[in-house]
Amino acid sequence: MKTKPDLSFWKLWNLSFGFFGVQIAYALQSANVSRIFTTIGADPHDLSYFWILPPLMGLLVQPIVGMMSDRTWNRFGRRLPYLIFGALIAVIVMCMLPNAGSFQFTVSSAILFGLVALMLLDTSINMAMQPFKMLVGDMVNEKQKGLAYSIQSFLCNAGSIVGYIFPFLLMWLGMQNVAPAGVVPDTVIWSFYLGAAILLICVIYSLVKVKEWSPKVYNEYNGVPENKEKGSGNVITLLRKAPSTFWSVGSVQFFCWFAFLFLWTYATNTIAHNAFSTPTVETITGIRCNGTDYNAKYLIANDTIILIDHGKKTSDFLASAKGAFVLTTADIVVKNPDGTLDTNDATSHRIENAADCSFVSKTVLDASSPQYNDAGNWLGLLFAVQAVGSVLWAVVLPRFRSRKFSYILSLLLGAAGFIMTAFFTNQWLLFVAFVLIGCAWAAMLAWPFTILTNSLKGGNIGAYLGLFNCTICIPQIVAAIVGGWILSMLSTPGQLAPEYLMMTIAGVSLVIGAACVFLIKENAAVETKPMETPAISENM
Repeated sequence: MKTKPDLSFWKLWNLSFGFFGVQIAYALQSANVSRIFTTIGADPHDLSYFWILPPLMGLLVQPIVGMMSDRTWNRFGRRLPYLIFGALIAVIVMCMLPNAGSFQFTVSSAILFGLVALMLLDTSINMAMQPFKMLVGDMVNEKQKGLAYSIQSFLCNAGSIVGYIFPFLLMWLGMQNVAPAGVVPDTVIWSFYLGAAILLICVIYSLVKVKEWSPKVYNEYNGVPENKEKGSGNVITLLRKAPSTFWSVGSVQFFCWFAFLFLWTYATNTIAHNAFSTPTVETITGIRCNGTDYNAKYLIANDTIILIDHGKKTSDFLASAKGAFVLTTADIVVKNPDGTLDTNDATSHRIENAADCSFVSKTVLDASSPQYNDAGNWLGLLFAVQAVGSVLWAVVLPRFRSRKFSYILSLLLGAAGFIMTAFFTNQWLLFVAFVLIGCAWAAMLAWPFTILTNSLKGGNIGAYLGLFNCTICIPQIVAAIVGGWILSMLSTPGQLAPEYLMMTIAGVSLVIGAACVFLIKENAAVETKPMETPAISENM
């Protein structure tokens, strides 16, 4: 096997430069998805369900891209075709997602549009992100990998900071930060537009500057016989032969990524309520009669519309109604010139006594208020602080004599940051909380990847990296599924959902993750030898 040649700094830079644009897209998504869905009218108890899509797409896409790119060779290269396709789709969808509330859709239709856009965006981001890690593994020798991963780490965090502060910066420059109810503010919409433009530029730059090796040259430098390059087994075989560290690190990953899914889901509303005193509004969701709830887009009593689109009460019918009445639930209503109504998909119910009925309501934060949108921008700034804290802590991590000790300490610091976020009411003190969260983030993105790659051998690195990303996706899916149920259990009907408690649960999850670090078994030589700069793994 030939020794891979040393690459100049700028060749190493070019291999990872596209990561900058991809990470901007990822940062915009992670900081603004809950804000977008809350703005267009989503129930806080449903927010976690929307977050199922990003990790689910990662679970499906990352292993496929890893294994397929191990086997792909064409005139565009081995890894670059996946970058090209993923990035182009991401650019298109980034221009669609923040406009979910601008097309005069009903609330349910706007949410559905947003969900489809989110699914496509995360699929494309995952597809574009995976090749950069693999390019370093393909073309950089062992001596320069530390530098290559340091460059990738810098670009990763730089892209995150840019994406996180875009809405705050645009507001500072004078762009409108509030919008009519149900419409996403211009600061968020134009942040996505700018992120899409930068991503496109980064992809073009990568195509011009990066030239992948031919199959023959690749096999000579990586010591893989050509007849073995197609891989050595399916997913089941790879998992069966996976090193023990694959599973022990995966247990730590579960509790860490479970916690961060709650951060992305509930931090916006927690900070808006605690630190920005965002006003609340009461939203009418339906009518309850004798213990039965009636919910539909339209509620009609005796041919008079009393409720439209899950919350717009047209009259206080129940205050004056007496005796029996006919209640009609419908999804489509057409008003005729003579004032009568035609309904489609309608069901009528005879209610014997109006006195037995009451409007069903929920209390939510006013997502159209200046306070809420200021909080959304501030959260982006806090995520940028987290990224800076992560960079600084990543410099400190290799200086610890014990990798496991630094891993545990980092997660415990992050747990403290989560709990501070749940209870701090001063927006400036939240900087401290997010610096601590950045410590956990640095360790989560450095040590799992480093520990795993130290135990991997053979020609299936791309496949194993893709499979290892399942330890990131699965806990997020679990958190998204149970998040709404947990919040409902903690909530009082009709009152504001206590989303700050979800941040506390996230902190406890990180503490459990820290305890699971003791399960990781590394040999003494690996544990005590001087360590290179930690690599930043894929953010999903």
